[in-house]
Amino acid sequence: MAITDWPQDERPREKLLLRGAAALSDAELLAIFLRTGIPGKSAVDMARELVNAFGNLTRLFAATHQEFCAFPGLGDAKYAQLQAVLEMARRALSEEIRQTDALNSPAAVRDYLRLALAGKQHEVFCALFLDSRNRVLAVEELFRGTLNQASVYPREVVKRALAHNAAALILAHNHPSGVAEPSHADENLTQALKAALALVDVRVLDHFVIGCGEIISFSERGLL
Repeated sequence: MAITDWPQDERPREKLLLRGAAALSDAELLAIFLRTGIPGKSAVDMARELVNAFGNLTRLFAATHQEFCAFPGLGDAKYAQLQAVLEMARRALSEEIRQTDALNSPAAVRDYLRLALAGKQHEVFCALFLDSRNRVLAVEELFRGTLNQASVYPREVVKRALAHNAAALILAHNHPSGVAEPSHADENLTQALKAALALVDVRVLDHFVIGCGEIISFSERGLL
């Protein structure tokens, strides 16, 4: 059955306008983005198949061009549209965390890091460099590794902190496995970075580990 044959209040677009975006399922939201289906499948059917195939929206958003376009009905245009939407969301969140005290807007910081790092198939280590009022000066990807680990050099982190004249920073990295639980290596690295940065009077305020759908804070765990 085509979506146009559904009761009006059950159609994703009309449902969104009536109840708000939060009332829609992942597949319904994705269906609005897809707009149209293919012969024999509605946009909602396609959306459900995509979410099931990738496991969740996070992994779908991190799909490569080739992985995304492998599905019938999808192609370069849809992939470009998706990447544009994701980049606009990243930039909006980046603007938000740059305009206020990062410690007073932890949800925005988490949302930004989740959108930037979750679902990636390789490990990425980044830092948010902050001024003395905890406002974000810059966000940089510092190291990129394999599926298992990234080589992180404290000297390079210190150099970048000094280059930005940062007073503090927030560390973050993802776990490609999707499990956000910090490893002993993560804990040891955090302490090494904290000690190295303390020598130049730069504080480490937190270290976030991003999994698939979960973010763990070292500060909240009492690991700093």
